[in-house]
Amino acid sequence: MGRFSTGQAVRRKEDQRFITGSGRYTDDITLNRQSYLILFRSPYAHGAITTLDVADARKSDGVLAVYTAADLTEAGIKDVIGADIPASSQSPANSALRQPPLARDRIRYVGEPVAGIIAESLATARDAAELIWFEVDEQSAAVTPADALKSDAVRIHEGVHGNSFGHLEYGDRDATDSAFERAPTTVEIEIINNRLAPTAMEPRGCNITWDGNTMTVYQGCQGVHVLRDRLVHSVNLDPGNIHVISPDVGGAFGLKFFLQCETVVAAHATMDLGRPVKWIGDRNESFLSDLHGRDHVSRAELAIDEHGRFTAMRVSITANLGAYCSQAGPIIPWFGACMTTGCYDIPVTWVDIHMVVTNTVPTDAYRGAGRPEAAYLLERLVDKAAKQTAIAPDEIRRRNFIRSDQFPYETPTGRVYDSGDYAKLMNSAMSRADWKGFEGRRARSADNGRLRGIGMIYYVEICSGLGSETSHVRVDENGRIRVLVGTQSSGQGHETCYAQIVATELDLDIDDVDIVQGDTQLVPTGDGTGGSRSMVIGGSSIFLSINSMIESGRKMAAEVLEAAVADIEFNDGVFRITGTDRTASLAEIATASFDDAKRPDDVEPGLYSSEIFTPEAGTFPNGCHICELEVDPDTGVVQILRYTVEDDVGKVINPLLLEGQIMGGIAQGLGQACGEHAVYDIESGQLLTATFMDYPMPRADWIPGIDFQCQEIASPRNPLGIKGAGEAGTVGAAPAYINALLDALSVRGIEHIDMPATPLKIWELLNSS
Repeated sequence: MGRFSTGQAVRRKEDQRFITGSGRYTDDITLNRQSYLILFRSPYAHGAITTLDVADARKSDGVLAVYTAADLTEAGIKDVIGADIPASSQSPANSALRQPPLARDRIRYVGEPVAGIIAESLATARDAAELIWFEVDEQSAAVTPADALKSDAVRIHEGVHGNSFGHLEYGDRDATDSAFERAPTTVEIEIINNRLAPTAMEPRGCNITWDGNTMTVYQGCQGVHVLRDRLVHSVNLDPGNIHVISPDVGGAFGLKFFLQCETVVAAHATMDLGRPVKWIGDRNESFLSDLHGRDHVSRAELAIDEHGRFTAMRVSITANLGAYCSQAGPIIPWFGACMTTGCYDIPVTWVDIHMVVTNTVPTDAYRGAGRPEAAYLLERLVDKAAKQTAIAPDEIRRRNFIRSDQFPYETPTGRVYDSGDYAKLMNSAMSRADWKGFEGRRARSADNGRLRGIGMIYYVEICSGLGSETSHVRVDENGRIRVLVGTQSSGQGHETCYAQIVATELDLDIDDVDIVQGDTQLVPTGDGTGGSRSMVIGGSSIFLSINSMIESGRKMAAEVLEAAVADIEFNDGVFRITGTDRTASLAEIATASFDDAKRPDDVEPGLYSSEIFTPEAGTFPNGCHICELEVDPDTGVVQILRYTVEDDVGKVINPLLLEGQIMGGIAQGLGQACGEHAVYDIESGQLLTATFMDYPMPRADWIPGIDFQCQEIASPRNPLGIKGAGEAGTVGAAPAYINALLDALSVRGIEHIDMPATPLKIWELLNSS
């Protein structure tokens, strides 16, 4: 095994440019004759637009144009494409509620774009925005599903009766009801999965130019082809006339996957003005306009037999879609509902999903995209079942786990799990966390006036089940390997991991491998990065392409070494006639392939090869999180003392980068559990948490040292055996923390707390218990 092979903890090759200030992000790109876009956004939550006067703004010195919805409609600009509700056996797909790039006739949330001002400078555009006269005939706002569903609630969209966007149902209702009727024990829970703002380090932005034939879009995103194909719809161009380039991306988490309003306005402006148009959101604007995540209210019930075995599960989810149907908004609760039964062998289930329109910014995919919501609901419920049945938390899980000999395992929602050994991982995590010694530690904390708790969860999530990837590889004239792939790194380290896959097969240094991504003219196709799909699908495609290239190299080597193809082997980066010392290096064979006279007809110059990988089904990473913490009852402040993780993410490409992904995911999950919450005022619909003063992100001193270990149980569904890891930490962290917190608070009779569990909320519970 070489030092750059898969499985080795190789440092990220891309870090050199980042730590030396050489990264290039969207806002670093300034074009000749650059102009700047500012969005005038609604300060109102709901109502009909009665006045929108932009005349004075248009007359301002340095202002190039001011656009309203009427201008875009006249130019033929279409609404931002949305999603349909996924069809199920009980519920057909519904039409989407697409968002206009600029508000048309009505306002539906605070921060909705109303007008676009393009000027010679940002300062000029901001000053002009102050001159816009805007009035709304305000109507009452409904910012929660409960308020939106009231009989006297104002209808937010004419086509949506009662603000109910639709229902989805999963499973067998009759069989589930029957199992509950027979069950000697039932347990139920109702929880809130709080709304989150994505808050990537780099805000959203774009810089777009038009030469009369081709639109070039510079935008940090999660997939240039996904962005292009949606922009095509809105601006009425052919795909060949839009060139999308993604520079470096400073975090994404689902936020930067799809097209949003600002890009459409900028695209229209550059075609209209013939000048480059740049828009970069500021932090306050990000809170107001970035697509939010989570925001579910869920109720779940578990039927349990006399042996402590789960026999059925019943779930009701109310999902807040916000004011419009975003491009993945309705898919998120559906995706999570597919994982309702998690790691447990539950025979039957029934899930009802109710999607509701409210006067809030639309919701969409946020790291985990439905899987954290499902795991949080299930693992809180299982912990409550353990308490109600007086069965230890580990034992009730162990009794109900899907066994390792049951894989492939089909769940009652139709998902087929690939592989795993849940009991093995949990037992290992418990040993490393010294689970058996906890009561002694609890007693010592009590002696010091502290409340100590421990909580465990076991999660399983679905990854990489969507789309395909095609990669393209060749050796250039200098002997360097050039790999083109349609995924997009936003901090994960793809340049390193992909290079390791190549280095393993070709026995090379990773610095001899160039990974090309983020350019629709260089990379022909791609489905982008999301759902932990990149290494599974993109990596598998690269693996196949490299091996196809080796086969081309064998044919070329047969010509150079004057031997039969069957006699050529490739090992240690060298082509060799089997059983002899006659060899040729990969670089020599690749160089020979540029000679038309020597190259066989079925070999391309540079040994070019391209392969597509389409997974037959998703992969299912899983793992155990154990959190141990201490509460100061005088202040409600919590200190996490130990955090143990045992994950199965399949085969590991780079353990160092994997650990970083898990730790980052845990930090985001703890952020939701401890403090993050996008809160709207019930009366006015104003966002109350529009700055970091009011929206507390997890700090370094919140995050404990994390004891992480990985069990590599390969997935049979791709040639690399990978399951995916980008969202695993986020899926497990929040329920592990809340279970530990409730264990600590249980000595005071406290059985329930909703996220975020802030010190104030904890203190109030302790003082009212």
